[in-house]
Amino acid sequence: MTELDFRHRLRRLYIGQDKAAIRFQIALTLVDLAIIAFFILGPYLRAGPSYLIIDYLIAAWIAAELTARAIIARDLKDWLKRPIIWVDFIILGTLLFPDLLYSFAFLRAMRIWAIGESTLLRVILRRLGQSHLGDVIRAVINALVFLFMATGFVYTFFFYRRDGIEGFVDALYFTVATVTTTGFGDITLPGTLGKLTSIVTMIVGISLFVRLAQAIVRPFKVTFPCPQCGLSRHDADAVHCKACGHVLNIPDEGL
Repeated sequence: MTELDFRHRLRRLYIGQDKAAIRFQIALTLVDLAIIAFFILGPYLRAGPSYLIIDYLIAAWIAAELTARAIIARDLKDWLKRPIIWVDFIILGTLLFPDLLYSFAFLRAMRIWAIGESTLLRVILRRLGQSHLGDVIRAVINALVFLFMATGFVYTFFFYRRDGIEGFVDALYFTVATVTTTGFGDITLPGTLGKLTSIVTMIVGISLFVRLAQAIVRPFKVTFPCPQCGLSRHDADAVHCKACGHVLNIPDEGL
């Protein structure tokens, strides 16, 4: 097998939509979900003897996946400009040097966001005839990503030194209470950093939940750029662009 054939086959597996590619992408997604579960349960497991072994195995997996994605990239410079790639590099660093880079461990929750942006999700929704749920699912994923990132940040900088699971539970409890603006006040973050963290958590959290509510209640729209004015969001049954009146030819799945 030549190098070109190998790249073509690898690219087909990662971004293709045939049965073999879908099975491969489902397998990758299941591995990603297992990795995310390990990240979430990390505070419970970090005292165990096998924690570092699993940590380095995940590091090897992410390094191999980054290498594969770099191989199939059509333009390496454009690939390196993608924010999620740099997030994966940072996650890889936190896995390889857990004691040195533990302050950035909260970014591991960004792996959830990558699932929402995957080709697999769009293909599955389209085949199930539920493409209209894409925006809702992505809004839910964005809210979850922020929730776990905020929890990880709070845990890392305020509760990391507590033994057992108490610190992580306190961080999660504080984050949920702050994002929902419940504000029981039984757990607060000390100092200026704590106040700033609370402010950012409230503002961003409320914005994401409002975005989720909008995605649920607003009419379904499709992404189809108007060839004349560039407006990208239209009603699914639109015949003319609302901005310029240009005749549209939006593909219909026949549902």
